[in-house]
Amino acid sequence: MTFLSRRSLLASALVVGLVPTQALFAAEKPKEIRIDWATYNPVSLVLKDRGLLEKEFAKDGIAIRWVQTLGSNKALEFLNAGSIDFGSTAGSAALVAKINGNPIKSIYVYSRPEWTALVTRKDSPISKVADLKGKRVAVTRGTDPHIFLVRALLDAGLSEKDITPVLLQHPDGKTALIRGDVDAWAGLDPMMAAAEVEDGARLFLRNKDANTWGILNAREEFLRDHPDLTRRVLAVYEEARKYSLANPVEVKRVFIAATKLPDAVVDKQLKERTELTHSKIGAPQKDSILKAGLALQQAGVIKADIDVRKVLDSLIDETYIVAGH
Repeated sequence: MTFLSRRSLLASALVVGLVPTQALFAAEKPKEIRIDWATYNPVSLVLKDRGLLEKEFAKDGIAIRWVQTLGSNKALEFLNAGSIDFGSTAGSAALVAKINGNPIKSIYVYSRPEWTALVTRKDSPISKVADLKGKRVAVTRGTDPHIFLVRALLDAGLSEKDITPVLLQHPDGKTALIRGDVDAWAGLDPMMAAAEVEDGARLFLRNKDANTWGILNAREEFLRDHPDLTRRVLAVYEEARKYSLANPVEVKRVFIAATKLPDAVVDKQLKERTELTHSKIGAPQKDSILKAGLALQQAGVIKADIDVRKVLDSLIDETYIVAGH
């Protein structure tokens, strides 16, 4: 007796019409959903602390794996490698990654932050961007702080060639600044807030509008294979965002538990520089990301022949947010 392979059986079933095509090729449910948490994304900390995703997917037998990301660059690196399914980044960082071939979609807004600025020590003579010429500046490539720095240099008639970029992850950038190893730093909260409160560091350039939004991204493959699971993830994310808005004291508790930072530092980030009133990627978010992309193109970071608007349109997908959220 000859045993047919599973593929042969499925093909035979198709021929005789026994099995619907859609049922055959529907992706199996994953054993786990892999999602990042980050100190620049307070909603992710609340989501993780309350176990909301674990509760949502327990009935499906799907585990939740949490992975910490230290910056947009790491979240995008993990997404590109397929080691996480959902990752927190700045909108501009996601756009650059998409241009560079990272197969992702931006699907949700978790915050409107002012999470980056240009920072120097309290005793530094640096007071404006032009003063950075010839100076050492700590920066994390592929992140909103990096893009913020590039745009600031452009506005001052400078480029990265006029400075010495010192490539460090955000926490190390802060350490290097305070230690005097660099003259300035393209900062990121909460490390930036800690430098201000604990070390007297000065934010010599701030521009809230040049901070692109906090965006949740997903791998295109996961979206294609599991659209229903994605909608459920976003519905739970939205529950956590709304809870965070209604319970700021609890958000602060969770944040301090995760970061071990003092009250004054956490208050500076959460109360002064974080807004959680948005969820859908709409016109304001698109406009902010587009402006960043066009500025990067003008600065030579993005090639001149790239259609930035077209890439942005292919990056953003608003269809996974459930109606009413």
